Amino acid sequence: MKIGFIGAGRMGRPMVARLVEAGHDVCALGSTADKRRELEQLGARAVNEVAEAATQADVVLLCVFTDEQLRQVCLDSALLPTMPPGSALVVHTTTSPKTIEAVAARADAVKVVDAPVSGGPHDIAAGRLTLFVGGADETVARLRPVLGCYGDPILHVGPCGAGQKVKLVNNALFAGHIGLLAEAIRLGERLGVPESTLLAALPHDSATSRALDIVAPRGSVTSFIEVAGAFVGKDVAVVRSIAADLGSDLGALDDVIKAIDVAGKV
Repeated sequence: MKIGFIGAGRMGRPMVARLVEAGHDVCALGSTADKRRELEQLGARAVNEVAEAATQADVVLLCVFTDEQLRQVCLDSALLPTMPPGSALVVHTTTSPKTIEAVAARADAVKVVDAPVSGGPHDIAAGRLTLFVGGADETVARLRPVLGCYGDPILHVGPCGAGQKVKLVNNALFAGHIGLLAEAIRLGERLGVPESTLLAALPHDSATSRALDIVAPRGSVTSFIEVAGAFVGKDVAVVRSIAADLGSDLGALDDVIKAIDVAGKV
């Protein structure tokens, strides 16, 4: 399949590698000469314009970082007008469902699928990145061979936009888990138990969780927040905004998320 790829950074680059290894014809956007050389070394064709990555593509995969970047690429550039009728745009960025709605409204003859991801570059390299996918049944079915190059499980959770909603709930809950863990560590320290001791012991009993399993190897909650705080924080900000639009807040989740002040709040 002919694939256009935009956003070949920390997460996108290993996706490109997996797609090339699977035999797909990948045309990837590189913003600098060095990045284009890196993409060519992976076996992709590298271009420096959004339209060049999209013009011949059966599917364009988009993996930028922020909502603003997504809007720039999809709403303020030549991407959508350049894509062939009947092609598909897959958005891997975690963003606001409102942005996905705006992109889909602008897409005309292009099928839009939102597929925010959960995991890291090591999961992509192993082909086990979790994808929360929103889109029409037939479009998602057509794209499974592409997404399956790096995604497993591929969770089709509803129509276009549903992937973002599920991922945002997931990230709010994950942030809440980290907040609870930070509070538990502070309780332990007040009792005279070092954080390192708690992180070594708690995964072996009923207090264990996915969050604890991720944090424990890093040695401290602080270390985890320093690395991942920006990623989780941007998504929590989107969830708070959506809740405010609904005339609500995050309730008890908000309280524990605010508790993450060991190395700055996410």
